[in-house]
Amino acid sequence: MKMKLFAAAVAALAAGGAYAQSSVTLYGVVDAGIEYNNNAGQTGENLFRMQSGGQSGSRWGLRGVEDLGGGLKGLFVLESGFDLDTGRSGQGGRLFGRAAYVGLQNQFGTLTLGRQQTPFYDFGLQFDPMAIAPRYSITSQAVEFQSRADNAVKYVGKFGGLTASALYSFRAEGQEVAGRNVFGREMGAMLSYAAGPFAIGAAYDDLHVGTEANQAPVIRRATVAGTYAFGPAKAFVGYRWAKASDGAALPGATVLNSTSNLYWAGLAYQMTPAFSVTGAAYYQDFRRSGADPWQFVLTGDYALSKRTDIYTSLSYTLNKDGSGLGVSGFNTIGATAAASTFNVEPGKDQFGAIIGVRHKF
Repeated sequence: MKMKLFAAAVAALAAGGAYAQSSVTLYGVVDAGIEYNNNAGQTGENLFRMQSGGQSGSRWGLRGVEDLGGGLKGLFVLESGFDLDTGRSGQGGRLFGRAAYVGLQNQFGTLTLGRQQTPFYDFGLQFDPMAIAPRYSITSQAVEFQSRADNAVKYVGKFGGLTASALYSFRAEGQEVAGRNVFGREMGAMLSYAAGPFAIGAAYDDLHVGTEANQAPVIRRATVAGTYAFGPAKAFVGYRWAKASDGAALPGATVLNSTSNLYWAGLAYQMTPAFSVTGAAYYQDFRRSGADPWQFVLTGDYALSKRTDIYTSLSYTLNKDGSGLGVSGFNTIGATAAASTFNVEPGKDQFGAIIGVRHKF
């Protein structure tokens, strides 16, 4: 009887220990600001508006991990984006549009399945001076730096200062189609290395953007960048190549099957423990076209606490030869007027400014 009681006590303690190694965390960000743009829309009016996500996309999420023993862990992430100014769900109305995946992790890396960030997104977080802020960052010039993929298998491994990742999506947007295995397929990879004040990285992405009837159109992209920290400052420099083939079109390009070279540089400076300033310049050269826009960004951020900060961001775009880059992205011309989006009056430059507040929990 004593041995049975002892065994039951040990089992109860073991179960309690296993339970203690599991956790679920609720987290999120709420971010909103007041924005001004000139030369806005197709007719070039002044625009005043409230916007969600000036520095970070507003979101809430659940993150869970369980210790399975032997160095193996199970994990999941469910992350929902929303517009703070309207309360609507983001990412096209998806419940968990920012992330929805499950996976396993051990000393050799993490393998996950579901909707998740591409390696290009991970690269931008590290090497864009503005850390791919939803407004006024590298994402205005190149939306792929904030891309996510449905139906994706992703591996991330960290070995000292080296980080390696790879992703394969059976279809990056929506559900797979029988007999159309190339339709919507995406593949990507990233390598980065950090040592002391220096970091360097490279990434590649291959995305088929056609239709079920025509799977051929594809956009391929490659990028390389580096950072160097010295004292309270950190310098950024980078380059991204992109090529559209077989009838595909690059965002912002005025012709099909174009090639683009995007260059950027920036500097972040921590002026005080609470106040930081970051500046960046982005230039995109579209081959076979003179529509090559510039964008300049300056951001100041003041931390009121570890969780709450206020910020202001200024941006200016220079357009020529028909380019239509607004401070929040390129104009998109659809089949009808209702399907078209004009962030800036075509051919005009644009100035934008936003002041906002952000809270993290």
